[in-house]
Amino acid sequence: MQTGTVIRSTGSWYWVRLDEDGAIWKCRILGKFRLEDLPLTNPVAVGDRVEIRPEREGQGLITQILPRRNYVVRQSPRRKHDLHLLAANIDQAMLITTVVQPDLKPGFIDRFLLMTEPHEIPVIIVFNKGDLYDERAVDIFFEMKAIYEKIGYSVLATSVVERKGLEKVKEVLRDKRTLLAGQSGVGKSSLINAIQPHLNLRVGELSDYSGKGKHTTTFAEMLDLDFGGHVIDTPGIKTLSFNNLDPQNVAHSFREFFHLSAQCRFGAACLHRNEPECAVRLSLERGKVSELRYFNYLAILEEIEEINYWERRKEL
Repeated sequence: MQTGTVIRSTGSWYWVRLDEDGAIWKCRILGKFRLEDLPLTNPVAVGDRVEIRPEREGQGLITQILPRRNYVVRQSPRRKHDLHLLAANIDQAMLITTVVQPDLKPGFIDRFLLMTEPHEIPVIIVFNKGDLYDERAVDIFFEMKAIYEKIGYSVLATSVVERKGLEKVKEVLRDKRTLLAGQSGVGKSSLINAIQPHLNLRVGELSDYSGKGKHTTTFAEMLDLDFGGHVIDTPGIKTLSFNNLDPQNVAHSFREFFHLSAQCRFGAACLHRNEPECAVRLSLERGKVSELRYFNYLAILEEIEEINYWERRKEL
């Protein structure tokens, strides 16, 4: 047996960099792997540490997944009852977004944070395409920056065209393993190319019809940075839904709500909606909690409860 790290995944094949000599082997999976009894479309993720058994020169079988330090999982975009692993064993995540082209969807940021917060994975939120921002867009950026920095997330602004903010991005990425994610069309590949030109990632354009991005990255891959560290590039995300959460998971993953819940009458069991003596709602009334975050939270709760209702009905 040999051990190594998964550096690329295309669904049925996994490329593993061996610890012993750095050679890269193309591998298949032997048997079935599950994640805490949850169904997965891809049981092995980029970043996983694995044991492999050689089949032939340069090719092997993954026989075991070594214990994970953390992982990021989302609902499968194709099979809504299954989950899809985005990455494992990361130091941080960087969410690339923009205010325009495509237009900002604030709820998407909070949905992404639901995937990282349970494992306390640090997240840097990068607002790209700053050269396209008019005065209103600049105001929106500073509003979002204030909301998320107040609760402990790092927020950066970048422009590939004007080459602004790129050194700061490199500083944040240096010597870390970082998951890169974002909605389609936000300029993730362009940003990576700007800080690492030799990678020469394929760059797409916005769809003229929908104004949304087209996928340019089609599989997850770990890329080496010549200034130290690695990034795990993932396909652009169009939407984020959840079939693996319950309302309590959501309440605990909005970090400022969870901290305030100690002051709620019902403590950590409070869902911060209509419960009496709710510290979150009181803070909202006093302007100490973001309305935007709160209404995004309510929308996610409603969505999850509706999914759970129909799941229960299906079982009857």
